[in-house]
Amino acid sequence: MITFNNDDIKMPSIKKRITTAWIKAVAATYGKKVGDIGYMFVNDERILEVNREYLGHDYYTDIITFDYCEGDTISGDLVISLDTVRSNAEQFGKDYDEELHRVIIHGILHLCGINDKGPGEREIMEQAENKALAMR
Repeated sequence: MITFNNDDIKMPSIKKRITTAWIKAVAATYGKKVGDIGYMFVNDERILEVNREYLGHDYYTDIITFDYCEGDTISGDLVISLDTVRSNAEQFGKDYDEELHRVIIHGILHLCGINDKGPGEREIMEQAENKALAMR
């Protein structure tokens, strides 16, 4: 089951049923089934708290992915800062809705096993994001 919640920020206007079907379709392209996925939309201050408390990082970010995957079933909690999504969209000249969906699927791609921290991995992640966005 995929759930969408918000904490101290307005819920983004995403089409939950369509987004859920899209997430499942993207996961399937990696041979994965969707288990329990929980999205939590927050503001910058909250994501900074989560980043400090759980990861020991002292900076803002657009998404934090907590991975609870088992076998071919992806499960996890994804915390998304809508403030950072908005500022990134402005900074990169992107549409807010597209940037939000890029971040939504970014976490799913992490759960599917794609990383973005090592050499050359960022480009692989961007290609996977673009491929997934084209499926929307």
